[in-house]
Amino acid sequence: MDRALAVIPARGGSKRIPRKNIKDFRGKPLIVYSIQAALDCGLFGRVIVSTDDDEIAAVARQYGAEVPFVRPKELADDFTSTASVIDHAVEYFENLGESYDFVCTIYATAPFIRGEFIRKGYELLKDSDAVNAFSCATMPFPIQRTFRIDGQGRAEMFHPECFFSRSQDLEEAFQDAGQFYWTCRSRQKQHQDAVMFSSVSIPVIIPRYLVQDIDTPEDWKRAELMFDAIQRADG
Repeated sequence: MDRALAVIPARGGSKRIPRKNIKDFRGKPLIVYSIQAALDCGLFGRVIVSTDDDEIAAVARQYGAEVPFVRPKELADDFTSTASVIDHAVEYFENLGESYDFVCTIYATAPFIRGEFIRKGYELLKDSDAVNAFSCATMPFPIQRTFRIDGQGRAEMFHPECFFSRSQDLEEAFQDAGQFYWTCRSRQKQHQDAVMFSSVSIPVIIPRYLVQDIDTPEDWKRAELMFDAIQRADG
C-alpha cells in the first residue's frame, strides 16, 4: 500500500471572487499555501490538484503539485460535491494500480494552513478506529446567544432561554476550519452513512487566529489583515 494521498480540489469557476484559487495573496497564488503545506509535512506519496482549469493546473505544477488528469466537466459545476471529486481522484489511481487507504482533502483557499496540523490529524486518525479527522476551531462567541433578524427587521434569539446565562456557563461550540479532511477509506466502507461532523470523526483544533473562510471580498480583506498581523508577530 502506498503512502497517503493529498487531493486539493480547485475548479476554475469561482464567481464571488473571480479566479480565487490562483489570485495573488500576499505574494503567492492562494492555492500555493495549501500545496506547500502538503509537501512540507512529508506524509504524501502524491500531492495532486484536481482541476478543470489549465491556468490553475500550470500554477499547481509550477509549485510542485501533480495534475495527473483534467477533471471532467460533470464534476466541475456549482453542484458537484467534494466527495465526488475525491472519489474520482482515488479511482483514477486505483485504475493505475495505486492504492491509498489514507486520503487527505485539502482546500485550496486556506492561506493559514500548516503542515504540523495536517500531520497531527493523520497521527490521530492512524492510531484510532475513527473514519475521519478534520480541522476545526472554537467559536468566538456562545452560539446559544445568537439571533436571527425576522421579516420585520427585528431580532429573534435562536435560544431565548439563554439570554440571561453567563457566557462562561454555556457549552463551548466549534466550527469547521475549512482546511483539511482526512479519511481512512477502508473504515469509511463500514460507515457509509456517517457524515464528517459525527462520532466517527476526530476534530483537530486549530488556533482561531489561523482560521478564516475566504468566500467573499470581505473575507479576503480580513484574511490579508490577519496574515499581515501574523507575519509581524512572527518577526
